Amino acid sequence: MEKIRISVIGANGYTGMELLRLLAGHPAAEVRHVVSRSLSGQPVAEYFPSLHAYDGKVFEGPDDLQALAEDSDAAFLCLPHAASAEMAGRLFRLGVKVIDLSADFRYVNVETYERTYGVTHPEKELLRAAVYGLPEINREQIKTAGIVGNPGCYTTCSILTLYPLVKEGLVDPDTLIIDAKSGVSGAGKKADLPNLFAEVNENFKAYGVTTHRHTSEIEEKLSLALGRPLQLSFTPHLLPLQRGILATIYADLRPGAEGRIAAVYRNYYEKEPFVRVFEEGRLPELKHVRHSNYLHIGYKVDERLNKVILIGCLDNLVKGASGQAVQNLNLMFGLDERTGLMAEGDYL
Repeated sequence: MEKIRISVIGANGYTGMELLRLLAGHPAAEVRHVVSRSLSGQPVAEYFPSLHAYDGKVFEGPDDLQALAEDSDAAFLCLPHAASAEMAGRLFRLGVKVIDLSADFRYVNVETYERTYGVTHPEKELLRAAVYGLPEINREQIKTAGIVGNPGCYTTCSILTLYPLVKEGLVDPDTLIIDAKSGVSGAGKKADLPNLFAEVNENFKAYGVTTHRHTSEIEEKLSLALGRPLQLSFTPHLLPLQRGILATIYADLRPGAEGRIAAVYRNYYEKEPFVRVFEEGRLPELKHVRHSNYLHIGYKVDERLNKVILIGCLDNLVKGASGQAVQNLNLMFGLDERTGLMAEGDYL
């Protein structure tokens, strides 16, 4: 198998660490450069002692992009919003395929992105050429993409759980309510008071109520599926756990939709390697997907209220970030998209 030369840029955070872990076991991946300005010169395996595969490799600064590009076929960007777009543009023009884990290339509508993140997009033209990296929806476009906007964790879970039912008109799109919960790693690797152990342990709280940035991303993608704009209610919560996303989604059913749910899910996801849809009444749990690239979906119809309650769950650092990024890499380089990602969930 021919090797893909890879650079991981912004590798000092949780998504960077998870990428390095997954790529260490990928038969076609050769990680040439591990880049972090703040850790430049420090041994990678010293900073991440669990990553023995990187013994002898040191973090590099991002200063010589020309040399990095000449030695890379693909680059994963784990950088802050806006800064990521600028770096992506430079690498893309140097001939490197880019998978961006920030929000900079996730949106079709640049005004929505700029309003949501409060910045001016520095690469508007490149944004128009980017592909949204949900393989279950955009697989063929990803295969030929030069730059992919890797979706967020809440968005991957919510969009894929809802997409078939919205697309096929089984639910009233004006009644969607998403009640989602995330482990603390979803907030990133930064010293932030609300995420300290004493604040999170034995606690459960909502945050970003009515203002969370992922709302607009979910709305945009489901609006494209529906064929018209929709708005929904999205409320995230912080679980006293390290990893995992579980979304409970409520929607009113359209007349005659109840008997079609299983068939529609089967039609969309039966052949998908990383999506599992359970029979009605069997509901997924975070323990079933931890450390895996799988999304599990369950549902139950509330006949009394004519509603369907959907449960989606995934590992926010794998299918919700780095695993999905590797899945996109596989597609972009003509590999079986399961390559390097077939580890089962870690129940304990």
